[in-house]
Amino acid sequence: MADQAPGQVGTRTRFVYHERGDEIWAEYEGGDVVRGYLVGTRAGDRLDFRYVQLRQDGTTSSGHCVSTVVELSDGRIRLEENWAWESQPGSGTSVVEQLG
Repeated sequence: MADQAPGQVGTRTRFVYHERGDEIWAEYEGGDVVRGYLVGTRAGDRLDFRYVQLRQDGTTSSGHCVSTVVELSDGRIRLEENWAWESQPGSGTSVVEQLG
């Protein structure tokens, strides 16, 4: 993932995902994000979640994301994401890949 504008995740952001049944949640941090959390559901290869984060400048932001789970040929997981801020203007796409 390329570095993003301030307040967004980038190459220095690390996620720790959890899954139980159709529930998903994660903690993340790194780059401009001091602390972030996401919570949502999984239906097949589709994740639907909301996220909230604290930035280095002390501000908070939140949004909604729908991701497609893709299994790579080496067994790692890739998330192809469509996201939109709910606390401010902006939306986009991103790709998150499991570290090897």
